[in-house]
Amino acid sequence: MEYKDYYKVLGVPRTASQADIKKAYRKLARQHHPDVKPGDKKAERAFKDLNEANTVLSDPDKRKRYDMLGADWAAFSQAADAGGRRGARPSGPAGPFTGFEGFGGDGGGVRYEFRTTGDTGDLGGFSDFFRMMFGDEDSPIAASQRRGARGATATADLDDVLAQLRMGGAGTATGRRGGSASSSGTRPALPSAEATAELSLEEAFHGTSRIVEVDGKRLEVKIPRGVDSGSRIRVKGRGGDGRDLLVVTRIRSHPTFTRRGADLERELPITLHEALLGGEVHVTTLKGRVLLKIPAGTQNGRMFRLKGQGMPRFNAEGNGDLYVRVRVVLPIDMPDEAKEAARRFLDLVPQPDPR
Repeated sequence: MEYKDYYKVLGVPRTASQADIKKAYRKLARQHHPDVKPGDKKAERAFKDLNEANTVLSDPDKRKRYDMLGADWAAFSQAADAGGRRGARPSGPAGPFTGFEGFGGDGGGVRYEFRTTGDTGDLGGFSDFFRMMFGDEDSPIAASQRRGARGATATADLDDVLAQLRMGGAGTATGRRGGSASSSGTRPALPSAEATAELSLEEAFHGTSRIVEVDGKRLEVKIPRGVDSGSRIRVKGRGGDGRDLLVVTRIRSHPTFTRRGADLERELPITLHEALLGGEVHVTTLKGRVLLKIPAGTQNGRMFRLKGQGMPRFNAEGNGDLYVRVRVVLPIDMPDEAKEAARRFLDLVPQPDPR
């Protein structure tokens, strides 16, 4: 995994304040957003790098660790990722990486997690190398913890750990029996508890909360704005037995609006008078009512775009658009006088055969 200078990605100095980082990220994210440059692979990569950099530098704890590890931040990520989904659950007191995301030491299930903004999944478990470092009773970490129990320091030297990481890599460590460490005897990561939250389109637009029941307990889960059917919201450690809770959302169909990603579509009936001569018509959106100007001579089925009147983008900035398709409603049950007037009017209007 290539080391990335997150400060260079955001174009800020290492002394930048959190406000400067936030401002730089928002500015660059708007420039490189895939919706601004559709189909631009370079912009897509830049947008992904921006999200990755912001995820680390906007979090004071992650930023501190990134500043401390430097290039070894990438080495840790690469080695942990090579572990795939194989689980290891070392026991004992808190280890030297307690509090470091991905290196838990609370005696429970150890989990590595590395994500960008749009990722909602987990990577559970350690590689063979990490079992050698953390899980074996003769490992450097375990030995350090035993010394701590006798009164010595319980924190392994970080430089020694990094040196072994560079030398051994992931998946090449040997255990105390002299053979290659294997995944036998490891315990798989606990599956997440799942719950489904059904929402109206209005609730998905404004954000809401839901009460879900897990293991006989009722939990309130906040649903962010912009979720769609199939969106996943992970709540750490609230699924019972130390598991995460995964809430999957499902959006009910709406009588007026049709959703297509962050965009919405709706039909708007207009009168013959408004279609022929033009006018201003109120359109109801999920934000409120807006005024739409109908040009004279508007044809049935014409589509109008109301920018920014669509759904909020889930885990991103801005809103989609609202597309309004007009439907001309003709008058019915016309009296004889009106029909005669219509004939005289139509005789005056030049109109070629549209067929």
